[in-house]
Amino acid sequence: QVELVESGGGLVQPGDSLGVSCAASGRTLGGYARAWFRQAPGKDREFVAALSRTGGYTYYGDSVKGRFTISSDNGKNTIYLQMNSLKPEDTAVYYCAAGRGVITSSLRNPGAYDWWGQGTQVTVSS
Repeated sequence: QVELVESGGGLVQPGDSLGVSCAASGRTLGGYARAWFRQAPGKDREFVAALSRTGGYTYYGDSVKGRFTISSDNGKNTIYLQMNSLKPEDTAVYYCAAGRGVITSSLRNPGAYDWWGQGTQVTVSS
């Protein structure tokens, strides 16, 4: 079993930067696919970014490409999402996820992940 706990959300202004973290416990995430998703009120959960099982490849949703960066620190067993040039449409609850055996073609599918954090609210507003 893996427990994921997000932190770092908050209220920022358009154009600002914000980093969120996801600390894992229970087992090491090395070898697991790791991802961030987000969900705005009334909308489906949206893929944001993912790290392949090896950690060697990153993938991003079209709406965040070039602005967001996913990374992980295996020593701290933590996943990070650095968000730059934030826009009001980035407002959502951000969730981290981890999964065993997630193949590349399934990285953007929330159903492919085994474990989820509780979410952290990010609000972008002036």
